Amino acid sequence: MTTQSPPPSSRPSILIVEDDANLRVGLRDNLQDEGYDVAAASNAREAETLLRGKDFDLLILDVMLPGEDGYSLCRRLRAGGLRSMVMMLTARTLEDDIVRGFEAGAQDYLTKPYRLRELLMRVRALVRRAGTPPPQVMGFAGFSLDLGRRMLSRGDGTAIELTRTEFDLLAYLVRHRDRALTRQEILDTVWGQDVVVDPRTVDNFVSNLKKKLGWTSTSGFTIHTIRGVGYRMEIDAMTKP
Repeated sequence: MTTQSPPPSSRPSILIVEDDANLRVGLRDNLQDEGYDVAAASNAREAETLLRGKDFDLLILDVMLPGEDGYSLCRRLRAGGLRSMVMMLTARTLEDDIVRGFEAGAQDYLTKPYRLRELLMRVRALVRRAGTPPPQVMGFAGFSLDLGRRMLSRGDGTAIELTRTEFDLLAYLVRHRDRALTRQEILDTVWGQDVVVDPRTVDNFVSNLKKKLGWTSTSGFTIHTIRGVGYRMEIDAMTKP
């Protein structure tokens, strides 16, 4: 009897090439929380090893890599037939450096330090251009959260009305489930860093969300209050789709 290989993931695939371990792990975790299939490398050699075994929709490529830099790697990969979208990350902000990145074959160029929300928006745009639709629907505890149509519904298809901010808050909590999130992190991402909002506003919105979702002690999810910190969403493994 022959065994069949599992079907390849239909999720958009991303390769991160970043030598800073903290940035690499943090970016990988955030992209995985968004529903992407993510691999990571710390230098050009590791990246090429991963590229030999898989075609990626997007490369997120740091410019300042040890050994061969991002410009050279991108240029060489393009010469070898690489068709993936490429976003370059760098602390360099001079126009010549940005032009150099595009000339090497990148489609986008983001300077450090970057805002996570902006990076995620750019990733979605590049993945869409690559022809693989970004993940649009997240299921949890019998609910369906449709990011494309911005709709929340129960398992029977009944829609639950949410405001724009309530929807964004719920999506953020679901994406980062099982992680402790500070009120400031939530405010910066959901409300925006340029908006002045009382941190206790988050408490009111979480309370409203639980009411609209009909939360009880027997629900398949819970949003824990972490005293002095913020919130952590947990989803019962038995209720995950």
